Amino acid sequence: MAASPSQAGPAEITLAFAGDVHFAGRTAGLLGNPATAFGPISSTLSTADLAMVNLETAVTTRGTPEPKEFHFRAPANAYDAVKAAGVDVVSIANNHTLDYGRVGLSDTLDAAKASGVPAVGAGVNAAAAYAPWITEIRGTTVAFLAFSQVSELWSSWKATDTQAGIAMTRDLGRAVAAVQAARQHADVIVVYVHWGMEGESCPPAEAREFARAMAEAGATIVVGTHAHLLLGEGWMGRTFVQYGLGNFLWWRDDAYSNDTGVLRVILHGSATVKTEFVPALISRRTGQPQLADGEDAARISREYANLRACTGLVATPTAQSR
Repeated sequence: MAASPSQAGPAEITLAFAGDVHFAGRTAGLLGNPATAFGPISSTLSTADLAMVNLETAVTTRGTPEPKEFHFRAPANAYDAVKAAGVDVVSIANNHTLDYGRVGLSDTLDAAKASGVPAVGAGVNAAAAYAPWITEIRGTTVAFLAFSQVSELWSSWKATDTQAGIAMTRDLGRAVAAVQAARQHADVIVVYVHWGMEGESCPPAEAREFARAMAEAGATIVVGTHAHLLLGEGWMGRTFVQYGLGNFLWWRDDAYSNDTGVLRVILHGSATVKTEFVPALISRRTGQPQLADGEDAARISREYANLRACTGLVATPTAQSR
């Protein structure tokens, strides 16, 4: 006999995560048609109930370049492109959101609001930057937060009580409090972090320490980017941690790696029951991620599985409480 809705328990939901996205160099022209900017991999994102990427650019036509080597910006229809690809929420807690100063940040926030795409991890002040986006899918409430651990210009870019900026991991107390507060309102807590060292496939100690703090604060899932490489995944107690999803829609043929993919996490209520990494390759011509097949898919999957060895994570959840 079929169970009644009250007996059946929470419905299954699927979350999808991918890495760094921006529209510069070879990817700038993709915004000529935002509906097709991501190409066929969009279906891998859109078939999830909720999908998230790191939007690593200022969305502005104004501002003055900050004193740093690389600067990225895009027009407002960048949000149309991520939305068309099936992305439901973006992290803007990274080392490029303020490439064109606080004028650029203001435009980035305004464009997100106008597009209807929630952007977490930066805001008009610390209260806004550390605030989650919370939504409900078939009875399960999910909160998304984002933080940056990258040291570049962090002291001048950080959000404060009176200054717009980025939610930084260095304000650990505020980050922990934000996750704990979100736990009071949501069944599932997702934390998306910009961390790690460029070109390094193992997470540094500070990333592992922050992941531990997030797990202890109540995070269900912790994912990250920044290294331009895939990093390992696994379990920290009952928190699923993914240390690096690599580049995703990327401006140049990267010297580090063109391997990428989509992480899919299936949950029943607040419990993660299955994870799947879908391997992909970034096109050397267009910068778009394309699903890998054959030997490429086998190689990426094999190498990805081996990356856990240096993370301190384990293959299955343990009974350790949050």
